[in-house]
Amino acid sequence: MLDALHGCHRKVRMQTFLEKMDASVPWEEWLSLIRPFYYQNGEGKKGRPPIALETILRMYLLQVWYSLSDETVEEYIYIVAPMTWFMGINAASDRVPDATTLLHFRHLLEEHGLCEGMFNRLNELLEQKGIMMRGGTIVDATLIAAPSSTKNRDNERDPEMHQTKKGNQWYFGMKSHIGVDAGSGLVHTVVNTAANVSDVTKTGELMRDDDEVVYGDSGYTGAEKRPEIAGDAKKSAVTFRINRRKGTVKAKWDKAIETQKSRVRCKVEHPFLIVKRYFGYCKLAYRGLKKNGSRLFALFASANILMCARAGRLARCHA
Repeated sequence: MLDALHGCHRKVRMQTFLEKMDASVPWEEWLSLIRPFYYQNGEGKKGRPPIALETILRMYLLQVWYSLSDETVEEYIYIVAPMTWFMGINAASDRVPDATTLLHFRHLLEEHGLCEGMFNRLNELLEQKGIMMRGGTIVDATLIAAPSSTKNRDNERDPEMHQTKKGNQWYFGMKSHIGVDAGSGLVHTVVNTAANVSDVTKTGELMRDDDEVVYGDSGYTGAEKRPEIAGDAKKSAVTFRINRRKGTVKAKWDKAIETQKSRVRCKVEHPFLIVKRYFGYCKLAYRGLKKNGSRLFALFASANILMCARAGRLARCHA
């Protein structure tokens, strides 16, 4: 075990987290998904053989979980014992992937939409194990800020990002819309857009075909009247339990109803908390919706794994 590396008898927080994730990530399923797109058999070709797929995937996940740059995660693998253990290598003798190798691997994931595939494959496993339930969805969205400075090579802000106003504050960046399973609190759908896209316009994309009820905050008022929902036989039959705006609820009975809605709807905040606070993704790392969207799929997949592991609902997704 890792604590034997330095004679340590007390596990640090990072060690506990990495052991938990190592035991819960569906490695075989994710590796089989990525393998057809990774370097094929290099026999007969010049140069060093490619890094083992599982090794570079583990390095990428460390980058996602700790919000590190390519160069920083390479350095940390050498000097941080829990990360070295998670990589399954001997930093003194084994070949550690460098920052450029990680960069190329990340571009591979982005180009082929593999992070979205990893997210979907995980959710399929959770459904098969009966962990993710059906019947109800909670919808919500969160803003993620992008650098607003024009001090870059192009002397302009990211053209794919936009600004929007929330309350009295203006934000520049993108918005991640999620659909959360009302029973388990796990994220089943992610839609990424620019920040100026209204929450209610993505309601239909966040719903599942067998949903019977949808919960949302007051930003989703009137969702059932949108053409993509009203014109769909299944979605138009769904019950929408949308919280009313503050100040419009006067009667004591109505306040009790709103409280019951909020008790269900609060589950949607947990994935956002993990992604933005626990994993530290409060500001976009890249330019463009595609690159950041890929990162967000990996983050929400990891959030699902962490929530399940914390609740003791799985020991290993592929067990």
